[in-house]
Amino acid sequence: MGILRGPFFVTSLASPSSPVDLVMFLSVVIPTYNRRPILEKCLKALEQQRLEACISGYEVVVVDDGSTDDTVAWLQREAPRYPHVRLIQQDHGGPAAGRNRGVEHADGDVIVFIDSDLVVTETFLLSHARALQRQWQQTGNRLSFTYGAVINTANFENPTSEPHKLRDLSWAYFATGNVAIDRQVLETSGLFDTHFRLYGWEDLELGERLRRMGVVLVRCPEAVGYHWHPALSLEQVPRLIQVEGERAKMGLVFYRKHPTRRVRFIIQFTVLHRLLWELLTLGGLVNERSLRPLLAWLIRHGKPGLAMELLRLPLNRIGVRALFAEARAEGLA
Repeated sequence: MGILRGPFFVTSLASPSSPVDLVMFLSVVIPTYNRRPILEKCLKALEQQRLEACISGYEVVVVDDGSTDDTVAWLQREAPRYPHVRLIQQDHGGPAAGRNRGVEHADGDVIVFIDSDLVVTETFLLSHARALQRQWQQTGNRLSFTYGAVINTANFENPTSEPHKLRDLSWAYFATGNVAIDRQVLETSGLFDTHFRLYGWEDLELGERLRRMGVVLVRCPEAVGYHWHPALSLEQVPRLIQVEGERAKMGLVFYRKHPTRRVRFIIQFTVLHRLLWELLTLGGLVNERSLRPLLAWLIRHGKPGLAMELLRLPLNRIGVRALFAEARAEGLA
């Protein structure tokens, strides 16, 4: 059964005779929770998009996930500045529920997922649209999604000035920081699993289902987004450790759904990973406490990025040990 979008008819997602050169209406779905300052930059950038004939229009569906800051009041007050934005509100339920709700309320043929701390360039949507069209024309179906470039930055005032770095490369199959996908393909996959209520893995788990459907990843480096997060401070360390515990719990949700060797490697649920992080941390001698003086020195001397890379050593050990502990408690290890 087709979906009518204005004058354009979308037929079966896998039909070779589908009109793959259709003009797209895009819905950008953004879940947000207490991110008002960077959300403002995110939405301002989305209002400055360059459009061409392949895009009939676009909307920005912001799903507020029960924020306790002034996000909702600000969006309501500043609505005239953001004509493409529609605000959807929900009780705090996590990003998976937020993205599903955004898709439910979206009008687009194509869904674009970004995070609320991503600031995009003016050709962002156009780049995704062009790449999707090329792929659809080559294959005769819509079994594909585009994956844009994400550049990490701590520069709040001018996030788009950050150069691309080697550590910005991602090997994830499907990560919702910057992807665009045909709506029918996404809905056929079953959307996001709302059992992922804590931090981590809900997008990669959806990616695993898309991969098994034969949906192809298309790299789209021209669709650039700058992912802002504050530079490392020592005050962040307890939260970063907490996140590793949450990732461990959600990692097992992922593995229970897909008990494969591939998923074990993705979530680091292997003896190899356990040995690796034990070796690199000298059995735990290199930890967040022993590193603290060095981390403080690096931060004081303007090298928080290097400090974060060092801190990843004990964080990975903490995460892998927590994963194995959770698995033992559930009889999976």
